[in-house]
Amino acid sequence: MENLSRRRALKLGAALGLAGVALEAPKAWSWSSAGSLAATDTVTDPFTVWDPVPDQVAARILADGATASVNTAWNAWTNNGDPLPAGMPGYLKSYLQQVNQLPSWADRSVLAASQQLYKRLSMYLFLSLSLGSGILSTVIPRESRAVYWSAGGADMKARAAKTFTFGYDMVAADAWSPNGHFVVTANKTRLVHSTVRNLLPTSAKFQATADQPKPISNGDILRTFHSTATFTHLNFAKWHVPMSAAEQNADLHAWQVALHLLGVQRQFIPASWADAVAQAEQMLWPDLAPTTEGTSLAHTLLGYIERPVLGLDTGFVSEMVRYLIGDAYSDWLGLPHDFISRGIIEAGWPLYVAFREKTSWIMPVNYYLFDQFVRGVAMLFLNNGTSATQTPVTLPSANRPGA
Repeated sequence: MENLSRRRALKLGAALGLAGVALEAPKAWSWSSAGSLAATDTVTDPFTVWDPVPDQVAARILADGATASVNTAWNAWTNNGDPLPAGMPGYLKSYLQQVNQLPSWADRSVLAASQQLYKRLSMYLFLSLSLGSGILSTVIPRESRAVYWSAGGADMKARAAKTFTFGYDMVAADAWSPNGHFVVTANKTRLVHSTVRNLLPTSAKFQATADQPKPISNGDILRTFHSTATFTHLNFAKWHVPMSAAEQNADLHAWQVALHLLGVQRQFIPASWADAVAQAEQMLWPDLAPTTEGTSLAHTLLGYIERPVLGLDTGFVSEMVRYLIGDAYSDWLGLPHDFISRGIIEAGWPLYVAFREKTSWIMPVNYYLFDQFVRGVAMLFLNNGTSATQTPVTLPSANRPGA
């Protein structure tokens, strides 16, 4: 089952792990940029596009042995309005001076509206993005292998905390203000991607299953966008979370700016949620599959969430994952069933959402359970399970030990 990347397996065969299932050949990329911010009506495969300028900067940092000094300098650089810190190489500072800003097309009033929306929806966001998207990412073959064989895969608690910091900084009330962190966090993350693109091609174990010359193309970043943002957008509709057209547009615009800050070209960034859903139908859902690396990552992540950290048993956590991402993907990961917990979740979660949105006078019996569960998952990853501070985003200097 380890060579299913960019292929579609018959659902039953994939879920049961049957050998010799019929596989469809990979389909040529056909999504038109007419549905993108560029609106140019051309077809370019985003899986053949990377991010050459920061890749060159990262290569030079590695060659100069400057990773540790850059990470030390970055400790003092957190707020959007902060000056670039001393102690960085001149070429890195020159690069950051060009990119550490919003694009000209960003609408600050719409971004401000997104922050108001995220404040209202924070509980749902934390659940969908952490436990939902976090586990869904482990059935994305390329992402799973890139994470597993990189340095972050050897310490998944820290890796998950850094990923959660990215999401938390984006939905924070001051995300885009001078005192917020997201623009800085996004630029640090972009350089982390560039560093990994330089390092992973040197890993024999990563290359043994790689199906592209280097990881984290524009297409791979978009695939992650769909497994987080588009997935959450669809969850909100499924959960009947009320959102006006203006609120949905604000949510999308925040993600559009985030994709730009991560180095995704405008010709690939969806212009509407309908365009995003159509793009996801081509690049995400058909390509999901189980891998040895992804299954290992999923069980490691779930081990941090289950007892004793949150005092929740395996059954409840696994059934919450099944509720969020579906049984087929959960079966690939070998998650156990707990039908009592499933009944509580299927009956209680819709009531929980209805109560929070004040669309129902019924007080769910398990309102407190869900509230504490979501808060617990959020704080676990935000605090790396140990402290009251966020985990800093740092550049790696090597791959996973033994890779």
